[in-house]
Amino acid sequence: MKKRSSCPAACALDLAGDKWTLLVVRDLLRGRNTYGALADSPEGIPTNILADRLRRMEKSGLIEAKPYQRRPVRYAYSLTEKGRGLLEVLRAVSLWGHRYIPGTNAMPEFLKNDKGLSNPA
Repeated sequence: MKKRSSCPAACALDLAGDKWTLLVVRDLLRGRNTYGALADSPEGIPTNILADRLRRMEKSGLIEAKPYQRRPVRYAYSLTEKGRGLLEVLRAVSLWGHRYIPGTNAMPEFLKNDKGLSNPA
């Protein structure tokens, strides 16, 4: 990946800063690991965008794709260590949204801090 800046925040946003990438990471954390399961996300990701994000995420080392069916070829997706590192980013965004946007529901694991204690909402 060519960097346009030496700023780590800018580079991180270039890699994983769009909403669809982070929502795919969220869904992979939830155990949705096939194209069909990811396409069924409640946010309604368009299939062309999903296919593009999965390719980009694999190329950047956030996910791995392993075939689980030969004809037609279908893949199961999993987060790499680099991809799992986005859990803290999603946790922070989720906690912010839970605190400031009424009517939202955060994943239970996002409401806990590293010590397993619930964060105040």
